[in-house]
Amino acid sequence: MEHHGVISSGGMAALVLSSLFVLSGCRSPTAHREHSDRTATRIVEHQQEEVLGRRADFTIETPADTLRRRLLLDQDLPTSGKASLGTDQLDPIPHWPEEDYPTRIESDGLDPVVPRDRPLEISLIQALQVGARNNREYQSQKEDVFRAALHLDLEDYRFRSTYRGAVESTFTEDRGGEEGTVRGVETTGTLGAQRFLRTGADITGRIMFDLVNLLTLDRDSSFGIMADLSVSIPLMRGAGRHIVTEPLTQAERNVVYALYSFEHFKRGFSVRVASEYLAVLQQLDQVENAHDNYERLQTSAERARRLAEAGRLPEIQVDQARQEELRARDRWLAAEAAYERRLDQLKVTLGLPTDARVALDPDDLRRLVDLIEPLGHTQGPKRPDDFPRTRVAGNPNNGTPAEPSGSTDPEPWTEDRAVQMAFDHRLDFQIAHGRVYDAQRAVTVAANQLRADLNLSGTARAGERRGLGTAGLSDAQLRPGEGAYTAGLAMDLPWDRTAERHAYRDSFIKLERATRSVQELEDQIKMEIRSALRNLDQTRESIRIQAQAVELAQRRVESTELFLQAGRVQIRDVLDAQESLIAAQNALTAAVVAHRIAELELQRDTGVLEITEEGLWVEYADELKEERLD
Repeated sequence: MEHHGVISSGGMAALVLSSLFVLSGCRSPTAHREHSDRTATRIVEHQQEEVLGRRADFTIETPADTLRRRLLLDQDLPTSGKASLGTDQLDPIPHWPEEDYPTRIESDGLDPVVPRDRPLEISLIQALQVGARNNREYQSQKEDVFRAALHLDLEDYRFRSTYRGAVESTFTEDRGGEEGTVRGVETTGTLGAQRFLRTGADITGRIMFDLVNLLTLDRDSSFGIMADLSVSIPLMRGAGRHIVTEPLTQAERNVVYALYSFEHFKRGFSVRVASEYLAVLQQLDQVENAHDNYERLQTSAERARRLAEAGRLPEIQVDQARQEELRARDRWLAAEAAYERRLDQLKVTLGLPTDARVALDPDDLRRLVDLIEPLGHTQGPKRPDDFPRTRVAGNPNNGTPAEPSGSTDPEPWTEDRAVQMAFDHRLDFQIAHGRVYDAQRAVTVAANQLRADLNLSGTARAGERRGLGTAGLSDAQLRPGEGAYTAGLAMDLPWDRTAERHAYRDSFIKLERATRSVQELEDQIKMEIRSALRNLDQTRESIRIQAQAVELAQRRVESTELFLQAGRVQIRDVLDAQESLIAAQNALTAAVVAHRIAELELQRDTGVLEITEEGLWVEYADELKEERLD
């Protein structure tokens, strides 16, 4: 038998099998996971720079020594199992694909150190950082961004050149032939490539190799080779770059939406942490006020008893003083219980164990309260330099504090300007407007599906295949001049488009809904801004009023105690004065906290409160308003 091939059958078969093995990659699960990590991270960082104007390190891997874990271990807190400490502590299961995953990732050491002999004290700045690192919803938001990036890469993959390879070897024994039993081995290898263009053209090419060996009769062998190429181009339905790339376009926009949603969440989360943190300190202040009031009432009751023994006070007034003392103790205990509940809720928000021994820095509240201007001053409390405050806008990495403006809130916050700032800066509002544009594109895609199918196709084929029945033939060769070529035009008339027609009509309904969502959010923003401005004004006035109320209550307590000793008032007057003092003190602290939260909420609602990757806020600089709005 003659063999006309340039390469021997055995050599060609070895070449084919080697090529298929190399092209298969044989990558480990770890390599695949790390490749996905690099891809998603690259996409996220690129989109960060494109839509946010900054690039920051992005990872969804959780450090092993989180503050939560260190509190559980260092404070010897009860846990339900190894999952309480993290995935790297889980027992391996059978057939786990990676020996070194989950890997132990060390933290960067920014979390506070857990003391051995006392509760962990956390400042407000540290609370913001701890929440960004340990809050579970915060982590889920980051993972949503990561998953959106993976989906974008998957959509982009449709337009890349893809390669496939396969090898199949079959042993055949045929006992029904005229020449007796025939046995042979057929080995087939296929290499293929495909490219889907953004114009809609689908190009597929294959080259197939056959190696046939007869094990009986004359033991012939033959090598077959065939190549084919096919092209399909839509001309009507499914045609057009904007139709073909629509899934990719939407995936790109979804990554932007995920980033916007994450940034919007961070702003709300930081205000939530600050609100809960200051609420705990406010409650702690009420505990201290209640305790001080209890001690004062103890003193008043003892004084009333001595006056009664001296015959200068009726016994009934002594009983009144004793009753007020008991009520004050009950209020003190209730205030302590409320403080513990608020502190537990803050721990949950920060992602820390609720039974961890944690204390807050009372100086954060004291700095606010101590900055009350002298009674009758027209402005509210000033900003302390060491409190996380307004910084130079537009540069989150610039830690230079802005100069105090004499008030905790920028002036003036006019309603129209604040609303316009929200329209310009609110990321959720930009997402809502983006959804309208998405719905408009969906209408055009649905309309395209109503058209007829008209496809232009072409094929080219050269070479010959080999099997057991053709094992006696010569080795095949690729001869393009002897190949077969076809071209065709196929049309499927759009006689039945019921599903497509309904989808097209539904796309208009979705467009209307998206438009209404913008209108609803627009009205909601206006309502939030109006409410925030009113709240800011109200809390500012409340501070002035309550500061005067505290001073009046203090003078009243002092004067009634003197009058009681002089016999000019009854014990009830002293008790009422002390009750008014504690109420005024609590109201003043509440007003200061409410005012601080109100200014943060206003910046959040207008979208100008920026959050760094560490979870710290960068407040709106009043002196840069014009620059930020231009």
